[in-house]
Amino acid sequence: MTELAIRDDHQRAVDALRRSYAAIPPGTPVRLAKKTSNLFRWRDPSDAPGLDVSGFDKVLSVDPEARTADVQGMTTYEDLVDATLPYGLMPTVVPQLKTITLGGAVTGLGIESSSFRLGLPHEAVLEMQVLTGDGQVVTATRDEHADLFYGFPNSYGTLGYTLRLKIELMPVKPYVRLRHLRYGSAEACAKAIAELCEAGEYEGEPVDFLDGTVFGPGEAYLTVGTFTDRAPYTSDYTGQKIYYRSIQQRSVDFLTVRDYIWRWDTDWFWCSRAFGVQHPLVRRLWPDKAKRSDVYRKLVAYDRRFHVVARIDRWRGQRPREDVIQDIEVPVERLPEFLDFFHDKVGMSPVWLCPLRARDRWPLYPLEPGRTYVNVGFWGTVRLPPGKIPEYHNRLIERKVAALEGHKSLYSTAFYSRDEFWRHYDGETYRRLKETYDPDKRLLDLYDKCVRGR
Repeated sequence: MTELAIRDDHQRAVDALRRSYAAIPPGTPVRLAKKTSNLFRWRDPSDAPGLDVSGFDKVLSVDPEARTADVQGMTTYEDLVDATLPYGLMPTVVPQLKTITLGGAVTGLGIESSSFRLGLPHEAVLEMQVLTGDGQVVTATRDEHADLFYGFPNSYGTLGYTLRLKIELMPVKPYVRLRHLRYGSAEACAKAIAELCEAGEYEGEPVDFLDGTVFGPGEAYLTVGTFTDRAPYTSDYTGQKIYYRSIQQRSVDFLTVRDYIWRWDTDWFWCSRAFGVQHPLVRRLWPDKAKRSDVYRKLVAYDRRFHVVARIDRWRGQRPREDVIQDIEVPVERLPEFLDFFHDKVGMSPVWLCPLRARDRWPLYPLEPGRTYVNVGFWGTVRLPPGKIPEYHNRLIERKVAALEGHKSLYSTAFYSRDEFWRHYDGETYRRLKETYDPDKRLLDLYDKCVRGR
């Protein structure tokens, strides 16, 4: 298909979507009709009509000279990476899970081990075509509809939906050399993060990627990744071997660039253990093609619907469990305090660390540009102490993060009061954007969607 034909096909999809949007009766909630989700804000199935965006899942073009790609909003990062790697390029930040979409990462928040130098996925966007809440299709850039361009990240589809995005790409080499550096305390780990982010190199070599894994109060690792043209060997963590276990077992490792990008997806970080997939016998029987984050998430959704684990716990006479599935950011100097709190009050392990420096100011997620933050990711369940409410641990975490000048992502549960929420996520700016681009409030309000779960 020629580039002109691809553009025409995209425009026909845009026109059809606008007609579909206009046909939804006023006052009816508007949602996307899509098969996959990486959100953990569960809601009951709805009979409301879904907006069909299945025609927006393609990479329209890759320009290897300009190092840019033109991509439809529902394109998964798996497909996007497959389209760019043959040119020796990749998106500047590739969130860890294959079925995250580019539009989802921009309207929500994505992060990965290049974020300490390249920020978040939306910071690589040059322009985006958005179906706004008033049914219009606008192109937003840093100069045109700039209020929407800067206000769109962290709006979670409450201002509109991205149909097409033009993004920056970065050059890659065939392999990534990993060095797993162990630290005996949170203080030492945080100090090393600050130094590595500032220097951008380790032992005279560039640091292209940086993330960390905490196995306990006295066992933390930073993984320094460096592009390389050659590798004496490459490890394979898509079958029987488990990537996160290798962090404790090896000081140096080599992966192909593709395997590095998706190193966390095979076991959904470490969450596959909840399904027995890390047991040697189960792992041999479990097909490699089913060792994927989207497969595990479907199993979680099934359990959420039918309460299988909760019923087994009740049958065994065990206390109920609370889902603690969050990503938060705190300034690097406050990281030790947060980890001390987390080990004491929550006790979940491992947890993921991902340093971050925002390149610009984005009002709905107001991180200070150039300041080093650390994302802490933790995903699992913990038993509730006797007599505690079901959201006990999550509410503790929210309060602690706020006290440490931090923020939390909204892909999962939140419990803020309305006033608290808008203090954290710039309610004044959001209200102006809502009045401009969704004056009839056809799309949900951000608080209602992310906290009230409507």
